Amino acid sequence: MRLAINVDHIATLRNARGENQPDPVTAALIAEQAGADGIVVHLREDRRHINERDVRLLRELITSKLDLEMAATEEIIKIACDVGPELATIVPEKRMELTTEGGINVIDNISLLKDTIKELHDYEIEVSLFIEPDVNQIDASAEIGSDYIEIHTGIFSNALSEEEQFDELDRIRIAARHAKKLGLGVNAGHGLNYSNIKVFREIREIDEVSIGHAIISRAVFVGMNQAVKEMIDLINFR
Repeated sequence: MRLAINVDHIATLRNARGENQPDPVTAALIAEQAGADGIVVHLREDRRHINERDVRLLRELITSKLDLEMAATEEIIKIACDVGPELATIVPEKRMELTTEGGINVIDNISLLKDTIKELHDYEIEVSLFIEPDVNQIDASAEIGSDYIEIHTGIFSNALSEEEQFDELDRIRIAARHAKKLGLGVNAGHGLNYSNIKVFREIREIDEVSIGHAIISRAVFVGMNQAVKEMIDLINFR
């Protein structure tokens, strides 16, 4: 299972003072040197954290995979096609949300997403759709040509009871297996941390996890390099 690091929260801290530090690009390079398999950034319409400068510098400087999370809007699609990340992950986006609150409804947005996928494919950019662990949404994702899905793990991560957590983990496991049978790559992310990541080692169908907040929070105390290595050790533990 690969590990991609989301550095959005470094940009949030930088923007809190309207200054230049800490630099999310520097954080990404440290994460990459520590062994991360990819870097994730979400270029939001309101640019609340990551900006175009960050995305373009990351494209120039990192040597691993760049995953650009984005809404399927004309402006952001144009930027993605110009920058050329290895992967574009399409997510739903609400202006007032603190973080992405759930998966995109592929079934209700078939036409828009199909056109978006085609346009990104024209620029040789692979596409992932951030969705709930629902087989119907997975079927729709495969039908319109998505290369990957990213399973939203927020409900699992926020579960208040062990029973609720196990039920949601079972949904994730079933979804990952179904997606693999359809030939889709499977990523997962949202709310994953140093405690709950361990159970995902058992789901062999998940190719990659995307983790941001937990690693950035840990890095405040031990540094980015150590925080990334600790997560890699947990993922690779046998």
